[in-house]
Amino acid sequence: MLKDVASLIIKHTAPSRRHLTPELVLRLVTPSCPLWTAKEDQVPFKDPFWAFYWPGGQATARYILDNEEIIKNKRVLDIGCGCGAGSIAAAKMQAKRVVGNDIDLYAVIATKINSQLNNVAIETSTDNFIGAKCEEFDTILIGDMFYDEEFANILFEWLISLTASGKTVLIGDPGRHGLTKKRRQHITLLAKYRLPEESCMENYGFTETALWKLN
Repeated sequence: MLKDVASLIIKHTAPSRRHLTPELVLRLVTPSCPLWTAKEDQVPFKDPFWAFYWPGGQATARYILDNEEIIKNKRVLDIGCGCGAGSIAAAKMQAKRVVGNDIDLYAVIATKINSQLNNVAIETSTDNFIGAKCEEFDTILIGDMFYDEEFANILFEWLISLTASGKTVLIGDPGRHGLTKKRRQHITLLAKYRLPEESCMENYGFTETALWKLN
């Protein structure tokens, strides 16, 4: 089954460097792929979010690639890893251990495919870590997960508890409504980036993205 899933992902995506991290080649749904303009009933995946490089993930990977010291020798958990860019960037910048995590099997297989394309070794997991103490990790990456207010409440409370236990929490987000003004009082802006044109086309009008650190 896993081979079948991997073959399906490869069939419907294309290697791309047209994003904020051209050092990384990622298999994505691009304008050259039939899925870019396919109708819903023509898409062979239930919700192929992992086939796009979302703004928060781009900010996270870009910052890591530019700031090796934040990740070197750390044990990293990439929650909601999607296409795996954050995990791959962490592995390239000499993290001690990297786990790309997503509850969607297709996402972790896409992450494995992309890690192999970039010649790095990472672990993957489909476990649900939300609410867990994450004692095996030093650094938690969260990208593009503040899309829903109810879920954001659960997520932010958990992330605050992780920070209180001494972990570094990095949040990549272009400014979704779940990252409210109140929540921004608890985070520090590390970097802001202008998205490339193709990324703007994919991302519902977002033109910028940012990386934050939970205080």
